[in-house]
Amino acid sequence: MPGKMRAVQISESKGPLEIVEREIPEPGAGAVRIKVQACGICHSDTLVKDGLLPGMAYPRVPGHEVLGVVDALGPGAEIFKVGQRVGVGWNGGYCGHCDECRHGRFFACTVITTITGITGDGGYADYMIAPWSAVALVPEGLSPVEGAPLMCAGVTTFNALRNCGAKPGDRVAVLGLGGLGHLGVQYAARMGFNTVAIARGKDKEALAKKLGAHSYIDSQSTDAANELAKMGGARIVLATVTDSEAMSAAVGGLGTEGKLLVLGAPPSLTVAPYLLISGKRAIAGWYSGTSIDSQETLDFSVLQGVRSMNEEYPLERVSEAYDRMMSGKARFRVVLTTGN
Repeated sequence: MPGKMRAVQISESKGPLEIVEREIPEPGAGAVRIKVQACGICHSDTLVKDGLLPGMAYPRVPGHEVLGVVDALGPGAEIFKVGQRVGVGWNGGYCGHCDECRHGRFFACTVITTITGITGDGGYADYMIAPWSAVALVPEGLSPVEGAPLMCAGVTTFNALRNCGAKPGDRVAVLGLGGLGHLGVQYAARMGFNTVAIARGKDKEALAKKLGAHSYIDSQSTDAANELAKMGGARIVLATVTDSEAMSAAVGGLGTEGKLLVLGAPPSLTVAPYLLISGKRAIAGWYSGTSIDSQETLDFSVLQGVRSMNEEYPLERVSEAYDRMMSGKARFRVVLTTGN
């Protein structure tokens, strides 16, 4: 397909977001070309912007919260059809035959190590290429802007909660009410958990309850761990913040055999070992998910009415949109649209 497209590229570490004209790429074997309609801006895009990963190759087009339409198929990608609505998330595909894949741990594939928008070009563009194994189908009832953040923030929280080991009725606390947390509260409530939202400030209580939280703890005016302990302790604390002190403090609010499930990525985390030993408590991390996890996240979101709260910007205002995300003032995700 001849023609040109717009793409937002970063040419060097800490370089600006530049809108450039590129050739529309052709999909190779096993690849799908997607006409991008919307792409979320995630804090993880700073890995590209600031060159935080060793060996980053430039120029690079960021973006791993992508929704669009299949535009062309390479040989071997006929599992999809031109015109289908699809999405691409953080996981850039998997080979299916290495030892990790044969164990079903597709996220840990040792052959295909693509991270969308980081090790390969992503969705800050009119078109992008993705391996078929990275592509998720998008259900009806979800607009591109609504669906884009669910390809990262959504699948991360949904997938962590459905695999956390808690049962319906168990107390699950969501630490933080931001880009991840406002989705975590919705998913936890709709999965049947006794959902507790923890955030800073009394003013956030109304939103937490609106999203589905059964209880709210203002960590600014009270000790969140003590309040959780008074309730009987949490089976799970889903830590969506990047504040290591807040995470560490929450461990004391875990019940017996409770688990701190870490989604946010602070530089370090310090926990008193006796808190772990005395109640057989645990700390674990959670990776976002693969394409089928994203697809099931979208399906569940439509079924249960989970939606991301977004601020929308056209592609040409990408620098403004990125700065808005970095300011921490967005409510709650920032999404670029292409007009496609």
